[in-house]
Amino acid sequence: MYRIDAGHAVIQTVDFITPIVDDPYDFGAIAAANSVSDVYAMGGRVILALNVCGFPKSMDEDVIGGILRGGAETVKEAGGVIAGGHTVDDKEPKYGLAVTGVVHPDRVLTKTGARPGDLLVLTKPLGVGVVTTAFKGNKADDNDVAEAVKQMKLLNKTSSEVFSRVGAHGCTDITGFSLLGHGYEITEKSGCAMTIRVKDLPFTPGAVGYADESLFPGGSHRNRHYYGKWVTFERTVSEKTQLLLFSPETSGGLLGVIPEENMDSTAALLEERKQPFWIIGEITEGRGITVKGI
Repeated sequence: MYRIDAGHAVIQTVDFITPIVDDPYDFGAIAAANSVSDVYAMGGRVILALNVCGFPKSMDEDVIGGILRGGAETVKEAGGVIAGGHTVDDKEPKYGLAVTGVVHPDRVLTKTGARPGDLLVLTKPLGVGVVTTAFKGNKADDNDVAEAVKQMKLLNKTSSEVFSRVGAHGCTDITGFSLLGHGYEITEKSGCAMTIRVKDLPFTPGAVGYADESLFPGGSHRNRHYYGKWVTFERTVSEKTQLLLFSPETSGGLLGVIPEENMDSTAALLEERKQPFWIIGEITEGRGITVKGI
């Protein structure tokens, strides 16, 4: 983020991914939603984006067109425009965006302001990484994949606007470092701890079953290796559930840190705008994360 003056700051972010679904349009839309999510995690408004593309020379032009259309229409939905971009020849397709957003410097959402007593609010179900891994292995139910795609294409715009309006003490989007990895970033930067309750966590359809079959993306193990030292699980939390909470998410929801006294107004605004949400835990004194079982 770069502060221009007392009333304006620019947010600049970039992200791109490899295909996780077969449909070109869906891939473009998911990649774009994933890319603009960092702007929403900071309470910003998307204004423009540049395509970041790596496509094989042999790739069908209709497929490329579908990817770019999915990205462009998602950016339009976000209120921004595609202002150009850059393409290179690559053996494996890759697509994403360099995104520019704007925010008032006094209304930036960060990871640094969490305080003991604050509540943790999650705005999308977890587990899309497990579902897409099952899909790649031809082991996923079509309905589960369709629901995961629907979730990944959803923008975090509404939840970001609400969190900014109610004075959230912190926010992050849940993406490649998993719920526990991104949650730890809040605790580390805010100098506090958090408790998460498994019984209150939402999971996208099929995710728990695929986890029971050990269909985890490779990033699950990397996240646990890096962040595991800061996470304490109650004995009732199974090994599979632990790894599921370390699994990467693509275009996941926002994790908002909401003052307890503002929770009623936050819930009312989210419900009014038909934005699903789950209260999954709270900020506490101490360090790291405690995960409570059922």
